[in-house]
Amino acid sequence: MPRSSRTGKLIFDPEIEKTARRLRKETKQLKGEASTSSESETGLALDIPTFSNSEEEVMAQNPERTIKEMTSLDLNQQPLCIEYPTLDVDFELKSGLIHLLPTFRGLAGEDPHKHLKEFHVVCSGMRPQGVTEEQVKLRAFPFSLGEKAKDWLYSLPSGSIISWNELKKQFLENYFPASRTTTIRKEISGIRQFFGENFHEYWGRFKYLVESCPHHQIPDHLLIQYFYEGLSETNRSLVDAASGGALYDKTPTEARKLITIMAANNQQFGNRSDNPPRKVNEVSISVDERLDKLTSLVERLIVGNTQQVKACGICTSSGHATNACPTLHEECTMHANAVGGFSRPPQRDMIIFPIHTTPSGEITQS
Repeated sequence: MPRSSRTGKLIFDPEIEKTARRLRKETKQLKGEASTSSESETGLALDIPTFSNSEEEVMAQNPERTIKEMTSLDLNQQPLCIEYPTLDVDFELKSGLIHLLPTFRGLAGEDPHKHLKEFHVVCSGMRPQGVTEEQVKLRAFPFSLGEKAKDWLYSLPSGSIISWNELKKQFLENYFPASRTTTIRKEISGIRQFFGENFHEYWGRFKYLVESCPHHQIPDHLLIQYFYEGLSETNRSLVDAASGGALYDKTPTEARKLITIMAANNQQFGNRSDNPPRKVNEVSISVDERLDKLTSLVERLIVGNTQQVKACGICTSSGHATNACPTLHEECTMHANAVGGFSRPPQRDMIIFPIHTTPSGEITQS
C-alpha cells in the first residue's frame, strides 16, 4: 500500500510552527496537573498517623493526665537532699549524740573548718558497731546546722548527695568560697607582730591563721619567711642569734622546730621588759589620781544638771537675776534725783527742855 493511503489526506497549515508550540504547551500542562494530583494524594496518605499494636497498648496503659493532676503535689518525692544508703544493721541516732554536736548557723565570721573538726571529734567517739564513721556523719550532720545553714541544706536538690564527701564538699564550697581563701592568703603573707605582743602570742596567732585555711597551698619555706619578716627587730635578732647566724641557713623543718622551742620558752618564762613591775607607791598614786578625776567629773555633772537658768522678772532676760536687772537700777537713780530737786520747807528753831528723873522714878522738866 502506498504511503499516501496509510496516512490519509494531509491538511495544509500555513502556521505550522505556531501550532506545534501550542501543542507542546498543552502537553506540558497536562503532565504538571497529573504530577500535582499524585503528590497531594501521597501527602494525605503520610499525614494519617499509623500506630502499631504495641504503641496502642502503651497509650492505653498510660493515659494522658489532666492539668490538675500534673500540678498536684508529688507525695513520693524525697524532701531532703541526702539519700541515705541502706544499712545491714539497725542504726538510730541517740539523743545524747545529737546534744553533743556543735552548731553552725552560717553567720559571718564562723569558721566552717573548725565546725567540721568539732563535728569529727563528736562522731568519731560515738560510732556503734557495724556502722562506718561516714554513715554516722551523713545522718548526724543535718542536726549540727541551724538558722541560715539549715535553710541552705534544705535548698539543695532532692537526692543530690549520696556520700559524706559530697556533703562536705558542698558545705565548704558554700561557706568557704575562693574569695575567702584569697583573703586569708593575703593575711598570711602580710602578717606583722603587734606592738607589745609576745613572741609566743605572735606565733600562736600565725598558726591559727594558717590552720583556718587548710587548702592555702603555701609552701612551708614561704610560711617561715612570712612569719620571720613580720617579727619585730628585737625578736628577729633573737631568732637569728638562736639559729647561729641567720634563720635562712636552716631548712624549713629546722626553722619551724627552732621557732616552736623559742615560743614555748617565751611562754614559760616570759620577758622582763614585757611587763615591768611597778612600785606600791606608784600604783597608789595612780589610783588616787584616777579617783580625783572621777570625783571632779561627777561634781561637774551634778552641777550642770542641777543648775537651772531663770529669766528676769522685769525684762524677761536670762542673762541676770531679777534683783540685778539694769532697768531696776535706772529707775531708782531717776527717783532719787527727782526727790533731791524739790525745796524743803523752812525748819523752826527747836527749844530743848532738860528732863530729870526723881529717885522715885518720876520725870520732871526744869
